[in-house]
Amino acid sequence: MNIFWFRRDLRLEDNAGLYHALRGDEPVLPLFIFDKNILDKLEERCDARVHFIHTIILELQSQLKAFGSTILVKYGNPTEIWKELVKEHKIENVYTNHDYEPYGKKRDEEVQSILATKNIGFHTFKDQIIFESHEVTKNDGGTYTVFSPYAKKWRAKLQTHLVETDDGTISYFFQSYPTEKYFSNFLKKETISTITLEEMGFEPSNISIPPKTVARKIVKQYDKNRDFPAIEGTTRLGIHFRFGTISIREKARLASKLNETYLSELIWRDFYAQILNEYPHVVENAFRAKYDRIPWRSSEDDFEKWKAGKTGYPLVDAGMRELNTTGHMHNRVRMVVASFLTKHLLLDWRWGEAYFAQKLLDFDLASNNGGWQWASGSGTDAAPYFRIFNPTSQLKKFDKELKYVKKWVPEFGTFKYPQPMVDHKAARERCLETYKAALNQDKM
Repeated sequence: MNIFWFRRDLRLEDNAGLYHALRGDEPVLPLFIFDKNILDKLEERCDARVHFIHTIILELQSQLKAFGSTILVKYGNPTEIWKELVKEHKIENVYTNHDYEPYGKKRDEEVQSILATKNIGFHTFKDQIIFESHEVTKNDGGTYTVFSPYAKKWRAKLQTHLVETDDGTISYFFQSYPTEKYFSNFLKKETISTITLEEMGFEPSNISIPPKTVARKIVKQYDKNRDFPAIEGTTRLGIHFRFGTISIREKARLASKLNETYLSELIWRDFYAQILNEYPHVVENAFRAKYDRIPWRSSEDDFEKWKAGKTGYPLVDAGMRELNTTGHMHNRVRMVVASFLTKHLLLDWRWGEAYFAQKLLDFDLASNNGGWQWASGSGTDAAPYFRIFNPTSQLKKFDKELKYVKKWVPEFGTFKYPQPMVDHKAARERCLETYKAALNQDKM
């Protein structure tokens, strides 16, 4: 038999690795591993993302039952589990989809070595992004580190291969993988493999997950509405992209037809994925090394106020409270709160990145890291260090009627609401002086 290993691709339809597995000569046994190495690092035992994954696995089991099959579910260290699997089963090949994160790449190398000892093939495919880092490069073959020229080349590459479909002319790179043609090739297996949340030390979460379908009008009007947190102007599909419960190709096709600005957001995903893949040092360090010289403050008290949404700046506080309550924060507000932490409070961007990683339903290492480094000025397409969001101006511009703020900060405007923890002008001057001194050290 062959095995298809689900990871960030939790769907049967339009799944690249699954498609190639099902087209083989051997029946395919689906597998999912709850990775103990990842789960053990989660601080909260009531994690909505773990609950979500568990729910999706049960849904996949139900779908597979219709074909007389099931999904093998394991919990533990993947390398140890694979050592057991190769002893227990006669496996010809293992199929899966690429992972671009440092841990995932290392894990896959270890698993491939284990499989090689038994002459088992290990085949991986591109699935979670449209273009990998080697597919969109400079003319000299180098990696783009600035988004605008990258996006221009990305869009141009779409036009190099156009195909005719029932829906009209589309880019070859947007085509779906017709896995449904081969569903009869799933291994016939009646035994249901289950692992409860409780067995893994987790509890059910009451945080609701956004639907994986989105109204066309939201995509169509994305460029007009995306910056206003009080209205339903964004798709909130992040968690589904993160865990692959929807196809990136399907949404890219839709975006290319309805809204170029939304398509740009998908291009950003590819951009940050290729940065992480090519420059893994960004996980721990600034993309631009000189920014590691910034002497960040280490005020735990200020950090706690920021986390709790008690900074005295209503847009910042609304964003943090939305995050703490729902696992979501509006995209415009993410930029404001990140800028506030790194520039008004001069606290290390890694602190904010780690907190977002803990709380965001749609946490994705590449995009989260890229966004935080952008906000702090240390990243690729970084906002210049002298560009500092004024949270009061941002509030007037994007939540003029205070609908968003009043929803999340009901005490705003009363004596219960705290005074601003820092003065904007003074904080801005402190930031400029600190950054300038650190970045100009090599000129002294």
